[in-house]
Amino acid sequence: MSQLAISEEFLREFMEQAIPFNRFLGIRVAELGKGFARLELPFRPELIGDPLRPALHGGVLTTLLDTCGGLAVFTSSRAGDRVSTIDLRVDFLRPGRAEPLAAEARIVRVGNRVGVVDLTAFHPELPQEPIATGKGVYNIKRMPLGGGF
Repeated sequence: MSQLAISEEFLREFMEQAIPFNRFLGIRVAELGKGFARLELPFRPELIGDPLRPALHGGVLTTLLDTCGGLAVFTSSRAGDRVSTIDLRVDFLRPGRAEPLAAEARIVRVGNRVGVVDLTAFHPELPQEPIATGKGVYNIKRMPLGGGF
């Protein structure tokens, strides 16, 4: 990893602790690799959106997917770069059960200014049955060499 690459330790701390909403939800970084991220979210009753089924709130699924996509783009960025969502499409395939949730993001392409990511949300016990899939497009604001957080 070059001096300008963002360390895995920094990305974990940033995603889990520095972003208040992620901390509130309890999002945890489970796995990182260049162009790949996996996040996990423990179940809490407050995450239910439909109490009659019960089913997880769609906003919780969307947040986890969006956060995971941004993190995957950060794995291919340099220290000081900023990443923000341009576009996010989520297809809800089945209700999320009152169980822990996971999301994975894989970079399709990262250019100088834009990153495109494939997204999947699922219950960790059933990764072959996605709850939601999507595509994220992220703006990358590159810092000049020598810049930093």
